Amino acid sequence: MDRAAAWETLTEHVQDPNLRRHMLAVESAMRAYAERLGADPENWGLAGLLHDFDWEIHPSIEAHPAEGAPILRQRGCPENVVQAILAHNPVGSGVEAAAPMDFALRACDEITGLIIAATFVRPHKDIRKVKVKSVKRNWKDKLFCAAVDRQEIVESTEAFSEQCFDGKLQVWEHVGNVLAAMQGAAEQLELDGRMAP
Repeated sequence: MDRAAAWETLTEHVQDPNLRRHMLAVESAMRAYAERLGADPENWGLAGLLHDFDWEIHPSIEAHPAEGAPILRQRGCPENVVQAILAHNPVGSGVEAAAPMDFALRACDEITGLIIAATFVRPHKDIRKVKVKSVKRNWKDKLFCAAVDRQEIVESTEAFSEQCFDGKLQVWEHVGNVLAAMQGAAEQLELDGRMAP
């Protein structure tokens, strides 16, 4: 499966533009970390792009992504990508993170939601103008983007840090890395100011 086939699978199963944006955001973060860690950006990018592809057809923690995995396998998705996708929801899949890509996907997943929300509340609606300090300010407001699990972000970042950075990757450095990756994909994410009033 190449990216074109992955995108076709995504658009077939995901109609919500916000969910598509989230998956593209995670893809950008995964590609950036793959490059930083000497891994394959195409492979890691697939995990980010496809990790929630089945949410609209299996919208429960128990079913997602376990029931979507057979679809990915049938379409030729690499097994290590399927493993990472299963491991991003161990509660539903029973699969725990084992490889660096698995840890990276969990660490990049939730934080993109907070960064996207931090962009939308700015009048310019341009992620390229968002700073880490803005995300940090929004983080402290528990009512802001309340669905984003801050504890999950902390724990998954710590696990990723231990696995891939000898424990030296701090949460706010990670947020900065993900933000920078998303800024590089601003046009694709439609967070380039086009939605400003």
